[in-house]
Amino acid sequence: MDADQEAVGDMVELSRRLAEFARRREWEQFHSPKNLSMALAGEAGELLEHFQWLTETQSRQLPAEKKEAVALEMADIFIYLLRLAERLDIDLLAAAWRKMAINEQRYPVEKVRGDARRAEEY
Repeated sequence: MDADQEAVGDMVELSRRLAEFARRREWEQFHSPKNLSMALAGEAGELLEHFQWLTETQSRQLPAEKKEAVALEMADIFIYLLRLAERLDIDLLAAAWRKMAINEQRYPVEKVRGDARRAEEY
């Protein structure tokens, strides 16, 4: 098994465990797409709080304790995103690959290299 297949297997297993976790607690009734997307947005806000008022340099050089807190917020986001994908029967990896293909067309290297503006602005 190559690294890509292993990563896919890990995501499938994590998604399965998250669904089982919710089922055993009878939380599936609360895990509607609406509720999961709202929880996802809330967690993204909590992630932003860790970077509020930091300089660009500070945001790249987080102390170990802060970096761990950021990692756990990112994990919350990832968990809600996986649950949302599972509840909507969306293959998140396949969707990400499709989106990458779109972005590669939308933002050609020769037009956007080193420029943060969107390709449509050219």
